[in-house]
Amino acid sequence: MSPPNLALSIHADFDVPLERPQILVVDDDERMLVAVSELLRLFNYDITPANCGQDAIELLKDRSFDLVLLDLNMPGIDGFGVMEHIALHARSTPMIVMSGDTTIEAAIRALRKGVHDFVRKPYAPEDLLDTIARALADKQRSEVEREANEKIERSEKWHRYLVNQSPDILYTLDSVGRFTFLNDRAEVFLGVPNADLIGRHYTHLVHEEDLERAKYVFNERRTSKRASRDVELRLKIKPNNPISGLFITVEVSSCGIYDQHTDGAAATFRGTYGVAKEVGDRKRAQNRILHQAYHDSLTGLPNRLLFRDRLNLAVVQAKRSGALLAVMFIDLDRFKSINDNLGHAAGDQLLQAVAARLTKCLREGDTVARLGGDEFTLLLPLIGQREAAENAARKVLAVLNQPFRIGQQEYVTGASIGIALYPDDGDTGDALIQNADIAMYDVKAQGRNSYAFFSEARHASYTNRISLGHELHKAIGSNQLELYYQPQIAVDTGRISGLEVLLRWNHPSRGQLMPDEFIPLAQEAGMISYVSEWVIRTAGGQLTRWSESGLSPTRLSINLAPEQVQQHDFVAKFSELIREMNIDPDLLEIEITESTMMLDIEAAQEKLKALSDLGVKLAIDDFGMGYSSLSYLRSLPIHAIKIDRSFVADIEAGTDNTLITAMILIAKGLKLRLIAEGVETAEQLAFLKSHHCDECQGYFISKPLDTTEVTRLLASGRSPLDH
Repeated sequence: MSPPNLALSIHADFDVPLERPQILVVDDDERMLVAVSELLRLFNYDITPANCGQDAIELLKDRSFDLVLLDLNMPGIDGFGVMEHIALHARSTPMIVMSGDTTIEAAIRALRKGVHDFVRKPYAPEDLLDTIARALADKQRSEVEREANEKIERSEKWHRYLVNQSPDILYTLDSVGRFTFLNDRAEVFLGVPNADLIGRHYTHLVHEEDLERAKYVFNERRTSKRASRDVELRLKIKPNNPISGLFITVEVSSCGIYDQHTDGAAATFRGTYGVAKEVGDRKRAQNRILHQAYHDSLTGLPNRLLFRDRLNLAVVQAKRSGALLAVMFIDLDRFKSINDNLGHAAGDQLLQAVAARLTKCLREGDTVARLGGDEFTLLLPLIGQREAAENAARKVLAVLNQPFRIGQQEYVTGASIGIALYPDDGDTGDALIQNADIAMYDVKAQGRNSYAFFSEARHASYTNRISLGHELHKAIGSNQLELYYQPQIAVDTGRISGLEVLLRWNHPSRGQLMPDEFIPLAQEAGMISYVSEWVIRTAGGQLTRWSESGLSPTRLSINLAPEQVQQHDFVAKFSELIREMNIDPDLLEIEITESTMMLDIEAAQEKLKALSDLGVKLAIDDFGMGYSSLSYLRSLPIHAIKIDRSFVADIEAGTDNTLITAMILIAKGLKLRLIAEGVETAEQLAFLKSHHCDECQGYFISKPLDTTEVTRLLASGRSPLDH
């Protein structure tokens, strides 16, 4: 028998792995150690020899072996000592004892220490090789079984982990509907130990009102696509808890469980497997999304979409009943200036306070909505008569004219209200909103803080303003705007003391338009800053040209709109502009109204002081028409006050002029320059001169002059009165 044939027969019989097995041979007999090693190498075994127990243990510490051939009787550490080491550190390594000690005691002792087999010395090569092959084959089978068992165990652990970590409740029921399994998530959601639910019927958990639907999903016998899917139910939380009536909402999907028989018999129904997905958070999220879609996030009021839905429904009801219906379009009058001056956070507080006050004005069935910005709408369905809408508008104005406290300050905003009635002013919701908006714009054009009903005349006026507003965009860049200058004179000498700058629009088809015809449009369209900048640049350029032509410097008075003054960066922009134009600040006088300052007296004081520090003169326009107060006149860096033309118009011989006389005395007492505007008669001029008014202007002195006319007047050195 040749070695190759023997090797083939061994591998065929015992399924030894084809790679070279690592075998440790331990024997103190040198000749036996060499002989066994050489024999095994012939059969493709990788042999490591050790001639004592100590060497064997050292080798076992550093390496792993597929098999150990071991002699029992060795000096020092004997074979049993090596066995003990293997039992502690390499238990899966099979051992074969090759020994001349054939006593029963030695064999039993070796077997107890885990020896695989026993070969007697002297040995027959075939017996030794067969024993080694069997040991290696057994080791291989053992490892395969061990890996399979570990795989199964890992799979079961992973399955249990997935089941218990599922975000949903997983359960099984027996054939009559009693729980046989619940995962850990069930205890988290229901607040009841799973052990208390096993064996209980599913009806123990289901809300009474949902039992009919639950009957189908918890008794499901169908499988695959025909089984129940996403059936919404309510499950009780802590059924035995004193806190009753609580539940969670779930969507249940289930299918039948069957035993399959191999003999061809029909499958046996064993129960139901199901998944219950908690959907309370989703439903709450859906409700939040739905609320956000139909409500304003800042005020909580209905938004444009919900308002239109309710309005359209109210129109249908009004058609059936023949009743009136009113839509109000409400726009806050001074919101932009407050928002720009105090910041968006203060603006948001104001809008929330307005929303709260408007809500208190509602009857049952009314709707107030915020369309965006400072625009609100109010729906009054099924009103009996027009007066009901008027009363509601007055009520809204009354509550909005009360001061609002923002931080440490109080502010008054007021509102402009447009009203449209169904069916006279529109037979659809959109038409009513549009026409109420048109009426509101007409209120703004007429002075604000009031209400008005829609009319065709207002519609024509609105259309005209919209058209004019679009054309104003083009006017600035197409040289249609022009400056006029009205002389102001010193009353005692009649000489020119300054020029008030006045704006005109030379419209290509409508002719020359006065400021009151287009400045409100510029304010509404947010263009007033551009218009004011154009005025300052043009006037500043004219000052430079007069100076270059040798004319004496002349003070220019320029009116600024409230929207421009109330911008937070107004001073920075204004100072940059006069530096860019190289204008002498001492030649500029800015005119602002009392109402502009009173919107925020502290901010106005800060800005006006900054302008005064630049050298710019400051004048209060229309003095006496607003919130005249000696306290603010003392606190603000004002250089002049202008008496409104309405007071000057009352000056007649023999008339009581106590009020205008008092104004002159106030100006003198505060050391302010006093300018009277609207002087149209010699009697008025004489009265002002006799009472020591400083300056005046008006058509009696001079009408507004274009650039050519005023340049000619300045060059002549004459008084405007010398005409």
